[in-house]
Amino acid sequence: MNYRKSYLLLLFCILIYPLIAQEKPPDFKIVGYYSMRSAMNDFKKFPFKRVTHVNLFFLNPDTLGNYNQDLTLLEPFVKKAHKKGIKVLLSIGGGGEHPYYHRLLRDDTRGMIAQKLVDMVVENDLDGVDNDLEHGDIDENYEPFVVELRSALNAHNKLLTAAVVVTSKPLFSDKALEQYDFVNIMSYDHTGPWRPDKPGQHASYEDAINDIEYFGVTRGIPAKEMMLGVPFYGYGFGPELTSKAIGMNYRQIVEKYAGSEELDELPIEDGKIMYYNGIPTIKKKTRLAMEKAGGIMIWQLGGDARGSKSLLKAIYKTAYKK
Repeated sequence: MNYRKSYLLLLFCILIYPLIAQEKPPDFKIVGYYSMRSAMNDFKKFPFKRVTHVNLFFLNPDTLGNYNQDLTLLEPFVKKAHKKGIKVLLSIGGGGEHPYYHRLLRDDTRGMIAQKLVDMVVENDLDGVDNDLEHGDIDENYEPFVVELRSALNAHNKLLTAAVVVTSKPLFSDKALEQYDFVNIMSYDHTGPWRPDKPGQHASYEDAINDIEYFGVTRGIPAKEMMLGVPFYGYGFGPELTSKAIGMNYRQIVEKYAGSEELDELPIEDGKIMYYNGIPTIKKKTRLAMEKAGGIMIWQLGGDARGSKSLLKAIYKTAYKK
């Protein structure tokens, strides 16, 4: 009887192991941006089991290059994340312009900025830096800053990642892109409230295909080093091209409009149309990332809904088949 049980157990393991092994795509990353303030306070509901990396936004210096934030309050969050096998990075920059970077990243001060960032990462047991300097913050100092930051982080075996975007005039040099462990492609905001005359979807599936192709083919970044960015928010346009556009996060949309989690656009009050990514498109983009990229990036986790309407849960179930 014992031999029979052992045989059946062995047979079961042989049959089921390939299925288990296929549940999790090799090295598939789920990178979520998350408010540093939230991480310092009440994070009891943070979805630790559904992400692999967290980018805490945003850490920026004052105009003199001083970092005045007390990061010791992050310790409970970081400890719990590490216990779950999650990497935690500090994200610098962010949307909008930070004019002081043009001065702070010059030859005479960039080394100081890079070293201060690395010191904060090491002192607070963090896993690296995410460079989210965008558009107006990027100039001729961007590349040498990235190179110097890469070198300083290497001394402590820390990660360096970046948020990147496709523009008509390339923002990032090849040398700068080569410094990153992986890049987070901001495949959203192809239009928005700043372009009320260009209403429509700001983060379509076609945009995702094109953005991956640009960084993967045109710029030559390996698939495993590209994370496809998806938005947890939407924009409402109309009814006229001169009408003021509005923004709402995904949670607000699904709480206010029944059944909206299954859609990508819907008519709302005042004759506007709201454009966003619902569950079907998020699943489709996740499958695209499984095939053509190395993972999914989310801006930002605080905009998600809970329960069956959660976009993060849809990403996780699609990628890990659980």
